[in-house]
Amino acid sequence: MKKIASFTVNHDTLTKGMYVSRIDGDVVTYDIRMKKPNGGDYLSVSAAHTMEHLFATYARNSALGDEVIYVGPMGCRTGFYFLVRDKISHEQAIAIVKESMAFARDFVGEIPGNKQEECGNYLDHDLAGAKALGAEMYEVLKNWQVSDLKYKE
Repeated sequence: MKKIASFTVNHDTLTKGMYVSRIDGDVVTYDIRMKKPNGGDYLSVSAAHTMEHLFATYARNSALGDEVIYVGPMGCRTGFYFLVRDKISHEQAIAIVKESMAFARDFVGEIPGNKQEECGNYLDHDLAGAKALGAEMYEVLKNWQVSDLKYKE
């Protein structure tokens, strides 16, 4: 079998940040790397679950929300994938992700979609953990530029 593109990225040199993972037709997949791969510190399931609710809610409610396809955690628990239509420029994608991280960092209130009828695991959330992830990633991305979106060799 052919090796998939994400397995060809050198995870030993991958650092926290936002990268273009792949472009398939009009769909751009961004790698939102929140933890250093194989670094021993991973996203907790509960904090990642809450971050997913906050990140997806903000991104899908942004001015470009109709172009957002998917927001979801990586199985390795080191980050998220953010898939958008190519109508969203790289600059706009960076802005949405930064704004989403600030939204999570500053969030107060009931977690969106956190009722039993809305979520398949509504009891497994960690708002404080998601807020900490948002704060940390906002700092990582606050000066991120389009030129930073390329994986480093």
